[in-house]
Amino acid sequence: MKKYLQIINIRTLLVLLISVTTSFLVIHFDVKYNFDLTVISIAIIFPLVFTIRAAFRRREKALEHLAKFKAGMLILHYSFQRNKKLTDEKRVIIKNALLQISDSLIYHLSKHDHDQADLRKHLDSVFLFIQDHKEEISTSDAMKLFKFLKDVHVAIENAIAIDTHRTPISLRAYCLVFIYFFPIIYTPALLHRFDHSAPDWGVYALSMVTCFILISLFNVQDEMENPFDQQGLDDIRLEEFKFTA
Repeated sequence: MKKYLQIINIRTLLVLLISVTTSFLVIHFDVKYNFDLTVISIAIIFPLVFTIRAAFRRREKALEHLAKFKAGMLILHYSFQRNKKLTDEKRVIIKNALLQISDSLIYHLSKHDHDQADLRKHLDSVFLFIQDHKEEISTSDAMKLFKFLKDVHVAIENAIAIDTHRTPISLRAYCLVFIYFFPIIYTPALLHRFDHSAPDWGVYALSMVTCFILISLFNVQDEMENPFDQQGLDDIRLEEFKFTA
């Protein structure tokens, strides 16, 4: 039942209230005009579809970067663990550093926290560990580790960029404003098309259903906008990309 109620919120109630009020006033004062509803599809449907597709692409890109992050972390871990020159104590130290990187990234993404000083510190600790153990880690191995560390860096930066920068805010605001105005524009045109050939409740019903569909699509896009916050049904399950060893 939760998946059906997820798209219903205060915006839904507000739009339905506007729709009912407008329908009552339009019927009561017999306000109607001939209006080409194709304009509505251009003003609302097209921007809605664009933002939904953009949010979906962001989610797919986020999955790709998180998968690369986890793969890079695992390769780093295996590379350090297979180094026989490192003592067990040092292997534990570097494993804990990798775990801290993973925990920090998951925290920042889920909490939408832009202060990444601790994450940078944990990443630097891996670099410093390689630099400080040149006797145990050969130059060729160190170059490979730096390459894997670079892949982790790139994946982290991409994931954070997706979390920080969203689909155009102005376009989403434009869609929402037009959805609120939609019943005011649509209901008189609907009454004109009926021309008293349908009961009053038909005007109410069609106006409310159409508004409900539009605001539900907007809410779906809004839920997908942040794929990391663990609140929407389609959010990325971040725990699955957490490095564990």
